[in-house]
Amino acid sequence: MRYLSLAFVLLGFLYACSQIPEADGHEIYKTYCVSCHGAKGNMGGNGAFDLSASALGLEERVRVIHTGRNTMTSFKALLSPEQIRAVAEYTLELKQNQ
Repeated sequence: MRYLSLAFVLLGFLYACSQIPEADGHEIYKTYCVSCHGAKGNMGGNGAFDLSASALGLEERVRVIHTGRNTMTSFKALLSPEQIRAVAEYTLELKQNQ
């Protein structure tokens, strides 16, 4: 019975993870980033940087998402390189929309 319960939990986790679009930066941002950065990138929750005012280029943003910075955790274990790039590209749009 214990193994069956564990199997259901694992299957639920795998299903939830599979629901994140492979490379939809906006959806990935909403799933992982909006709670600290906010919908417009300028919320600053938990010490998050203002993405709408950030001077970081695309490759620098990819590196920060991959490895983390200050209080921001690394996402290399949660997101594929393609997903990381997609969300980094999306964050550039937040700067343009200000």
